[in-house]
Amino acid sequence: MCGRYTLTVDEAVVLERFDLQSSLAEHRPCFNIAPTRMAPVVLNETPRQLSVARWGLIPGWAKDPAIGARLINARAETLPEKPAFRAAFKRRRCLVVADGFYEWRKDGATRIPMFIRLKSGEPFALAGLWEVWKPPEGEPVRSCAIITTEPNELMATIHNRMPAILTREAERAWLDDSAGPLELMAMLQPFDPQQMETWAVSRRVNTPANDDAGLIAPATP
Repeated sequence: MCGRYTLTVDEAVVLERFDLQSSLAEHRPCFNIAPTRMAPVVLNETPRQLSVARWGLIPGWAKDPAIGARLINARAETLPEKPAFRAAFKRRRCLVVADGFYEWRKDGATRIPMFIRLKSGEPFALAGLWEVWKPPEGEPVRSCAIITTEPNELMATIHNRMPAILTREAERAWLDDSAGPLELMAMLQPFDPQQMETWAVSRRVNTPANDDAGLIAPATP
């Protein structure tokens, strides 16, 4: 699964990297984006903008928005069938913008937090889904989920799943309303491990309130 991630670069870097016209996000560098927080996203809407959505997808038919805390990830293999995700998979796809993520490697009874990023250090796009939930009273809530897939060789040493990182070529296609299910599913493959790197970090990342550059520094032996 993917339960924490980062977007540590300035907003201007994100806009340039994803060729976005503007931002509605007021993004600041974040080293510990956790479920229920507002996640920087690019929706399949025009004009293309940096926007935000609450991490944890709330289906339109949900009675209680608390369901979103359990729907932070969507398995790629079951997207067309799962009631919580199939409508969004067809019509509401997004890029979840990140420049790294955390996963916990088991070492006996110990869980060691690992930080994973591209060797280039640049931002990348996680394949995502989004929805708008309308409560009986109050403002609509826009939410999102990160899609996960089988691990590549690097991630298999840490966990049995990984977030679906889109290639640059796939980013525009993922947002294309004309893309069919077979084309979309083909994009959700394990990312090239030769382009990625990982290292152990401090257990301070376990606490969502901690949010500073020290979280991604290599752990002291």
